[in-house]
Amino acid sequence: MSDDNLKRMIALAEEFFDVKNDPEQISVDEGTRTKLLAIHPNTMTEVRNEDGPIVWILVIPTTIDVMEQFLANTINEQQILKKTLAGEHYEAVYLCSALVLPEHRGKGLAKRSAVQAVREIQRQHSIKQLFAWTFSKEGEKLAMSIAREIGLPLRLREND
Repeated sequence: MSDDNLKRMIALAEEFFDVKNDPEQISVDEGTRTKLLAIHPNTMTEVRNEDGPIVWILVIPTTIDVMEQFLANTINEQQILKKTLAGEHYEAVYLCSALVLPEHRGKGLAKRSAVQAVREIQRQHSIKQLFAWTFSKEGEKLAMSIAREIGLPLRLREND
């Protein structure tokens, strides 16, 4: 199996989110992966083909209180992760990120993956709200489409 797609996905994430220059954003390293999986096994979703990953989805279940703090811009993404404890009762899901290789965009892969992840989280938690901080019109459109599909209200954080 080739790791070309993996390299491309990492480069896409670095280019689009620029987490190296924004320490307030979540950067997925081994420690972050461990924390996310402890929160819920469906926080990270990947769609693969024979060449490796083509879609990465990150959703984070959390509390309404943490959601409200984030939407009010009193905490950042890193603090969402810090304030969300494994084993809590979650009522909201942060639609954190969706990355799709360019040749696989427009096929509904990101939406299907995110919807499936949120629905799996809903099996154990009474999710009442979705929220997002979109970096692009495409991201906002995707978040709105996910919310419609799931039938939950969506709240967006304003960009600075």
